[in-house]
Amino acid sequence: MLGRIDELGPGGLAQLYAYPSDLRSYWVRGNMIASLDGGATSDGKSGALGAAGDRAVFVALRAVADVIVVGASTARVENYAGVQLSASQRQSRRDRGQAEVPPIAVLTRSGHLEHDARLLRHTEVTPLILTSTDAVSDTETRLGGLAEVLDASGDRPDSVDLRTALALLAERGLRRVLTEGGPGVLGMFTAEEVLDEMCLTVAPVLVGGASQRIVTGPAEVHTAMRLRHALTDDDGYLYLRYSRSGPARSGAAQ
Repeated sequence: MLGRIDELGPGGLAQLYAYPSDLRSYWVRGNMIASLDGGATSDGKSGALGAAGDRAVFVALRAVADVIVVGASTARVENYAGVQLSASQRQSRRDRGQAEVPPIAVLTRSGHLEHDARLLRHTEVTPLILTSTDAVSDTETRLGGLAEVLDASGDRPDSVDLRTALALLAERGLRRVLTEGGPGVLGMFTAEEVLDEMCLTVAPVLVGGASQRIVTGPAEVHTAMRLRHALTDDDGYLYLRYSRSGPARSGAAQ
């Protein structure tokens, strides 16, 4: 039997999607939506696939995360702004020892973000820009105090190293990581084998065309996942949560 998302409410969703309580390092959860035929977008945007239930899960996942990681392209296409949470969600975060509002962290090799982007202008907390060594100085100069720019390069100064980026977030106490993609960014998490959970909403629509899958990239991997729960609603959506079926990633949890 499938659970009903409308029977849970915000408090029930927060309990259902709680992160492990014994984290020693970062724990990465992905959240994506796809059509029945595997498309990650409709009319170029993932938000066009959603409905009320998907939006409730979207907010609930943000409400329990320490940080939301997203690619610059997705932030631009989806017109991202800062996270908005209710008074009760903010209180629950305080009770858990979390900041009232989680920051958005943007992965961008080039550091090219528009100075007037909603992400920078419409937010209660300073966004984090995870960029390459080569782009740090220019990005800081262009954005000024609108964002905190972090050098997330590994061995290559012209690129962003994902494990370095996650370690930088963990050093700031941002261990409960939620990534909202897009497909290329989620492909990086998958290729690096640092994705601990995947939350997938299946929309009851067919989109056809050339829409991307929810994960793209040159690397092909095989990561076994185990279904943790499945929910549905009157609109016919499925809300699926998977986690790694093998041993926990080293350092992720005790």
